[in-house]
Amino acid sequence: MRRQLVAATALLFAGIGAAHAQSDAKAPPPVVVIPSAPVKPVAAPADPARLAVAQRVVFKLVPEGVYKKMFATVFGEMTDQIFGQVGEMPVGEVAKLGGLSQAEAKALGDVKLREIMEIYDPAWRERQKRMMQAFGTGMGDVMVKVEPIVRKALAQAYAREFTVEELTDLDRYFATPAGAHYAAQSLAIAMGPEMTKAMTEMMPEMMSAMPVLMQRAEEATADLPPVRKMDDLSPLERKKLADLLGVDPEKLEDDAS
Repeated sequence: MRRQLVAATALLFAGIGAAHAQSDAKAPPPVVVIPSAPVKPVAAPADPARLAVAQRVVFKLVPEGVYKKMFATVFGEMTDQIFGQVGEMPVGEVAKLGGLSQAEAKALGDVKLREIMEIYDPAWRERQKRMMQAFGTGMGDVMVKVEPIVRKALAQAYAREFTVEELTDLDRYFATPAGAHYAAQSLAIAMGPEMTKAMTEMMPEMMSAMPVLMQRAEEATADLPPVRKMDDLSPLERKKLADLLGVDPEKLEDDAS
């Protein structure tokens, strides 16, 4: 059961991050860096005139240093709040993600995840807080380097999606006090306390849906052959795999998990 609980907890925390990364502030126009819908094929290069205006618009939406600032402040507050509320969730609901049956989960009663974690690791909250702080600082440094890539991609997307007239309207709006305020804060708003609270309120619904979704995923792949083990590989395949991994073919073995 401990293994199931640990696996489920890891899935839960990973799900929180993924879901929150796709959350968006409800103000026009949305800044979608990681799309939740299927990505359209990359179109031909945008018209230079449209791209020029799009670049001005995007620079206001993603100003220099915005991600570093967000990871240094908002990210830490967001994750601390989420971990605090997740700790109060019934451990049975969490453990179902790791394969616990409905009856086994029900037998756990109202035991909270926090109560279990405090036994395994009395410093778990402080450990998570420090890990997230270190992660946030590191990601802030990384984002400084990738911000130009984000701006370039968004400018191309905006130039494809909007006409010159629409882009000019956006640029004009972002030059107003209200528009400048929105443009500068839109990303931070999407990760702010209101959105974090909404995500935690959604968690019970997400938790109840997860076992069904996992079952659907298993059913969707049921007709595929099982993942091969090392004994199923030919000597040539083992050698190729070992060369790719830079190890001795004789030392290749299946994951014990």
